[in-house]
Amino acid sequence: MENPTHALIIIDTSVKNNVATSITHVHIHNKPIIKILHHIVNVNIIEAKLFAIRCSINQATLSLEISKIVVITNSIHAAKKIFDPTLHSFQIYTSSILCKLQKFFNIHQDNLIEFWEYLSRCNWLLYKAVNKKTKSFNSSSHLPYKSLWDFSKKNKCDNISNMWRMIFQSLNLKGRQFLKLCNNNNNSIEPSYVKGGI
Repeated sequence: MENPTHALIIIDTSVKNNVATSITHVHIHNKPIIKILHHIVNVNIIEAKLFAIRCSINQATLSLEISKIVVITNSIHAAKKIFDPTLHSFQIYTSSILCKLQKFFNIHQDNLIEFWEYLSRCNWLLYKAVNKKTKSFNSSSHLPYKSLWDFSKKNKCDNISNMWRMIFQSLNLKGRQFLKLCNNNNNSIEPSYVKGGI
């Protein structure tokens, strides 16, 4: 990008051991302006990519002279989710990005943003540098099981299950008219859960 009013954003993201790493390089007028590194736990890859896009747009729009932003990513499908209002699970990211873009477009009617998909066969030096840094990160959590999404969900389900057991034990009507608390082998029935629900 030789135009001093154009910002080039290169983004790559990876997830290892439930830790998402996103690396963003912002270039203006063929010069690297800022390099951003984030580590996030308990998010999926789409959330990590949207987070990286959000941070990079924030950085690129800090300068009022910028009139065009080009975001280069290897997952254009994640970028498309920004402009889909029906995806409620990503609204926290999309609303923040769209709010920042609205301010960017209000500065001048000719301001523009483009999303380009990077294809690995292109073998582009700038993208390869970002990709290499993203893949080289190794997470070293002191209590890795504590950060796992499954662990937090299991803990929540265990708490609900224990609460149900206490309620069942204190019911005056248990086993009489509406609730049978023993199975066919005369063992106590206990609430249980599977992944995704109780």
